[in-house]
Amino acid sequence: MPQLNFLDFAPQLFWLGLTFVVLYLLMSRVALPRVGNILDERQARIDADLAAARTLREETDKAITDYEKALADAKARAQQIVREAREEMGAEIDRQRAEVDSRINAKMVDAEKSITALKASALSHTDEIATELAEELVAHLLGKQVDRSSVAGAVQEALGN
Repeated sequence: MPQLNFLDFAPQLFWLGLTFVVLYLLMSRVALPRVGNILDERQARIDADLAAARTLREETDKAITDYEKALADAKARAQQIVREAREEMGAEIDRQRAEVDSRINAKMVDAEKSITALKASALSHTDEIATELAEELVAHLLGKQVDRSSVAGAVQEALGN
């Protein structure tokens, strides 16, 4: 095997050292700076993405806060509208109730007047009715007609007039 020949060690070590130095220079001057640049770009991109994600998260949090505030405002406004509508309907119901009550009271007053008038009319005719009834009863019991004026006087005396 030629690698194990002691006479060939010196040239092999020379070429090994020369190759190592050339490869070291190539790697340190060309390949490693490119890899370093790629890693730096990747890190910069990652940092930018993280910053963008942070910004988006803050915007999302702000949007959620704005949404919740808008929702709370909308609920409060809806409750206010319901309260106003309820008050308006209550006022309208009270107004209509008062109107109906006044009409009912007016009808009750009219009905009481009618009843009073009918009662007065009926009471004014009781004398006549009692007189006619008494006249017919006496005529029926006695079998002959009686004088109306005498029956009317007896009815007036019985009624205390």
